[in-house]
Amino acid sequence: MGGSAVVRVLRDPTAGRYLAGVVVSGFGTSAMWLTAGIWVKSLTGSNSLAALTVCAMWAPVLAGPALGALADRMDRRTLLVRVNLAMACLLATLVLVDSGRTVWLVFVVLVLYGASGVLLDAAESALVAGTVPASLLADFNGLRMTANEGMKLVAPLAGAGLYARFGGPAVALLDAATCALAALIFARLPVREREAPRPRMGAWRGELLAGLRRIRASAVLRPLVTAGAATMLLAGVNGAVTFAYVDDVLGRSPEYAGVLYAVQGAGSVAVGLLVGPLLRRLPERVFAAGGLALFALAVGARTLPPDGVALAASAAIGFGLPCVLIATMTAVQRETPDAVLARTAATASSLMTAPNAVALALGAGLVAVVDVRVLTAVGGAAGLLAAALLAAGAARRTAPVSASGPASESGPASPQP
Repeated sequence: MGGSAVVRVLRDPTAGRYLAGVVVSGFGTSAMWLTAGIWVKSLTGSNSLAALTVCAMWAPVLAGPALGALADRMDRRTLLVRVNLAMACLLATLVLVDSGRTVWLVFVVLVLYGASGVLLDAAESALVAGTVPASLLADFNGLRMTANEGMKLVAPLAGAGLYARFGGPAVALLDAATCALAALIFARLPVREREAPRPRMGAWRGELLAGLRRIRASAVLRPLVTAGAATMLLAGVNGAVTFAYVDDVLGRSPEYAGVLYAVQGAGSVAVGLLVGPLLRRLPERVFAAGGLALFALAVGARTLPPDGVALAASAAIGFGLPCVLIATMTAVQRETPDAVLARTAATASSLMTAPNAVALALGAGLVAVVDVRVLTAVGGAAGLLAAALLAAGAARRTAPVSASGPASESGPASPQP
């Protein structure tokens, strides 16, 4: 059944072309993500400035509600095309960067790149929800995860090789070309144009908060988004202690972290292929709770030194972590009316990813004063507690319903007031 669902997703003209666009643009983004830090480090010699390249791409997630509201007010296919073309032109300007004096341009482009990513994700979530059958949304979101994670396995290596041979401008031009190609693919999406509603004068504050109100009012979305935020908070701490874990627990060189990240990516690719069949059998909260529990157990296992445990834990982290995010975004697409879908998706994404950025900084400070084994043990225990609370809530929600008839959180929901 799962395999046939995947085939149906790939055969769908809109879904298939959209996934092709994701693969193309994801390759360029992943290549640029790694190369930007290397490029800034080589031009300035500063580790701090190199680290800021990641922050520059992450910072715009805080503007998610505003960017999502913008996506709700425009034709979404047109938005995908125009934003990708604009980024292709912007990335091409990086050929002007040739010294520490011009490195500021890299940061300007990265901030705008991050903002465009938030805007595109919001538009894409809404566009997909309106064109892909509800029964295939989980399969589609899983395949999207597989495509993204697959690109993260190969694109950084390609970007680093291209940088070593030709320099940063070559990688920027590669990314610009992928944006232009993605724009061409999105321009051929077989979806009908729609007339975007115009906001009333003075109503923008309400527009920005519409997504947050939608999440708070939904008994389905609120616990899932909260669990997603908790998961990403723990993931940030886990990511911040990775190098200390490799050094202090495993006794390996820093390069071994690359092996662990590759195994983690493989786990994410695998779960993307399985998430559709699993979500058809399990309520979203139960599926998310199971993924969070697996992630937490894997983080806790990082207190142990054997390499076999380290590799298995990395694969389990890669498998468990996306479960919460995919379940949440699938629920957002099913539970939210089209008129506010983009801003709700962007708000949910911001609420879940912002804690990751905070935790990266928090973990970097904690690892200097707290043993990494303590941090991983506490992180694992906190994750298991969060998973238990999420699962308990799912049990309370389904128990009264079972007396009157079967129901599932993962099915299409009636509109909420």
